[in-house]
Amino acid sequence: MIHSMTGYGKSTATIGSRRYTAEIRSLNGKNLDLSVRMPSAFREKEMELRKALSQAITRGKCDLSLHYVADGVERKELNAPLIAAYLSDLEGIAQSRGYENDPGSLMQTAMRLPDVLQQTKEELNEDEWGQIRQLVDEALANFLAFRVHEGKTLEVDFRARVASIAEMERQIGPLLDERIKRIRTRIQSNFDEIQDRGRVDENRFEQEVMFYLEKLDVSEERVRLTAHCDYFIEVLEQPAGQAKKLGFIAQEMGREINTLGSKANDADMQRFVVQMKDELEKIKEQVLNAL
Repeated sequence: MIHSMTGYGKSTATIGSRRYTAEIRSLNGKNLDLSVRMPSAFREKEMELRKALSQAITRGKCDLSLHYVADGVERKELNAPLIAAYLSDLEGIAQSRGYENDPGSLMQTAMRLPDVLQQTKEELNEDEWGQIRQLVDEALANFLAFRVHEGKTLEVDFRARVASIAEMERQIGPLLDERIKRIRTRIQSNFDEIQDRGRVDENRFEQEVMFYLEKLDVSEERVRLTAHCDYFIEVLEQPAGQAKKLGFIAQEMGREINTLGSKANDADMQRFVVQMKDELEKIKEQVLNAL
């Protein structure tokens, strides 16, 4: 079964005093391009996450976002060295300009300056990390389920378009018989114009007809196109990860359709060829979305 390369998965859970959220999303990509954003306290676990995600996601431009919102008030520390530096600078400015040096006022000003409060440095808690890892695994499961669901939609579309191409190929059959009759009539008319009918060499006439029919024969192309359509559906039913193979098969289908068009020499056949090309282009576009 084909899977979509695009996907989205999300999971949330309260761990300790924080509400954690893990989100995984991916877009199309020839290879795996994985980006991980997470709190600095868990950075040492980044490689562990990357390895697990790489094995499960395989391809696509993927992004993992792990963040939290504190349910309660989290303690912050005063950045004492920075506050002291601020006060020293403020005192110097006040003295140089002759302002009143009020320590209370200077302290109020210093406390409003950037970075005077800083988050308490966190230590990695293995128990907490185990719960976070479970949260990420749940988001990953939702992400993979999304890919499967979207893959089913792609499969339905592939089957419908391949069936359409196969049906148009079958409808070309009756047109070929009519084309043979027109070729024979046209060649006969040309012979009649250049010489009396009684002097026409029937053997030469048949040779000319056979030459044009062989030159315009598309039976091999039709057989190969039918085989490619059948093989496309066969690969579609195999386990996920066949998108590149489907792309190669679509290219082969395109070669046969193009040859049909170059040999058609018939307006009605060309209409079918144009419609088949249109369906094939849509297949190629969707193959880029498949895993």
